[in-house]
Amino acid sequence: MRSRRVGVAVSLLAMCLLSLGSAQAQDKLKGKGVITGRSGDNVLLETEDDLDITLVVTADTKIYHSVGLGARRKQVGPEVLIPGLKLKYWGTGSPNQVTVDQIYFDRDDYTLAKVIQAGLNPTSQQVASNVQNIEANRQGVATNQTAIAASQQEIEANKQRIAANQQNIDEVARSTSQRFSEMGQYSVKDQTTVYFSTGQSAISDEQKQALATLAKEALETGNKAYLIQVSAFADSSGSAASNQTLSKERAEAVVAYLLQECGVPVGRIVAPGALGETNPAASNETKEGRAQNRRAEVRLLVNKGITGGGS
Repeated sequence: MRSRRVGVAVSLLAMCLLSLGSAQAQDKLKGKGVITGRSGDNVLLETEDDLDITLVVTADTKIYHSVGLGARRKQVGPEVLIPGLKLKYWGTGSPNQVTVDQIYFDRDDYTLAKVIQAGLNPTSQQVASNVQNIEANRQGVATNQTAIAASQQEIEANKQRIAANQQNIDEVARSTSQRFSEMGQYSVKDQTTVYFSTGQSAISDEQKQALATLAKEALETGNKAYLIQVSAFADSSGSAASNQTLSKERAEAVVAYLLQECGVPVGRIVAPGALGETNPAASNETKEGRAQNRRAEVRLLVNKGITGGGS
């Protein structure tokens, strides 16, 4: 009988030890920190010791916040557990994961967390918008690469056209000395003056029409019986060097129009004269005078043998 009693006592002692070990395995834990994220019932928390732990929220978890002054509390639902919320917790588990029995936070901390979220939401939307823009930009890059290839072809074609125009200019230059030596054999049959805006070398539609009329008259004379002389000028505005360059651009613009649009052969044009501020047609002291000096004089010269002119 006594042996039996000892066995029962030993069994009871073993059960007590097992119960104690189970209780120790589930340590009571508490702490505080700030929520950094959430996934379902798992709340990610950064503690005051800069440790990252997971709080497991269950149906039995009680969540409270302060109400007014004193120690009054109000129980709320788990939806308040948002990133940025500072809280205290009590529960059981391990240092890395705690099944929470209670959570407590201050009402003002919750208001601050909502303000933080309000600032983050537009940022998240902007990030999503930026992702869409990046994708659109990628598509745009592909389109641009196609356009670049087409532009390179156009650039190459422009180079060829420039080379052709340069040949025309060189031809004009080569024939200059011969043209000037023959000037004594020609007389002025007709002329027109092209006027330009300040600092510009573009030819207006009205001036183009006058050039076209003069070119038509020249072509009707005969291919070897005429010359066209171009002399361009600038007013005194700006430096002498810039005005010299500007007069050159104006002369070249007139010659280019006669060659390309009017069909005048390159050999029939005397090399354009860029005369800068020289030989003003009127005083540069007035607006009207300066307007008259921004000009290109274009003369149709015809062989005196055609016109019947003397020596």
